[in-house]
Amino acid sequence: MEFSELIKLLGIVIVIIGFILKLEPILIVLLGIIVTAIVSLMDPITLLGTIGNSFVANRGMAIFILILLVTGTMERNGLRESAAKLIGKVKGANPGKVIGAYGIMRSFFAMFNVSFGGVAGFVRPVIMPMAIGAVEAKGVVPNEKHVDTIKGMSSGMENVAWFFWQVLFITGGGNLLVQSTLAGLGIEVELLELVRVVIPVAIFALVWAIVYYNLKDRALRKKYYGDAVDKTKE
Repeated sequence: MEFSELIKLLGIVIVIIGFILKLEPILIVLLGIIVTAIVSLMDPITLLGTIGNSFVANRGMAIFILILLVTGTMERNGLRESAAKLIGKVKGANPGKVIGAYGIMRSFFAMFNVSFGGVAGFVRPVIMPMAIGAVEAKGVVPNEKHVDTIKGMSSGMENVAWFFWQVLFITGGGNLLVQSTLAGLGIEVELLELVRVVIPVAIFALVWAIVYYNLKDRALRKKYYGDAVDKTKE
């Protein structure tokens, strides 16, 4: 490969070095784009057109980035603390109940294909602090291993609720994919029929996740805090 072609990879090198040095990701990526455009002798109009086309073609990822920026700003202004204080005022709250309640709510909105931003956009800044705050409200310091498990259960409930219940949205991408795949195999299936098949599966998955996470959380609270958590307050 000629040197004139190799130098066009300079932008990638800049991005790699920037990530290794843990510099500002957005600035590093922009710098890599600009450097690549310069060494490739790309004029400003073509550069802006390329960026615009990439934005439109990958708007789903662009929306995800915007959600992260908004979530980060809200966290910086006390979103996590407010969520933890709010759940502390609810009598009898514990991580298992918080996560279970979120699973029910998440499943309901998933039926209408409504997303809250997923783990990064909603679970991490809102549900996790509420679940952890439910432990702190009992007057104990949350055990680090328990906190890690709470994070995993919160993320797991998001996945269970969204994966199984968004299929109940009759024209959702999952249903269309199944229908088109089966059609390619010579099997014609109506979308409504697919939804009817999934309903009992979705209900079972949600109930199982709620029961499992509550039992797991109860066992962990007993293991790490023992009698320090007043059961009469639950």
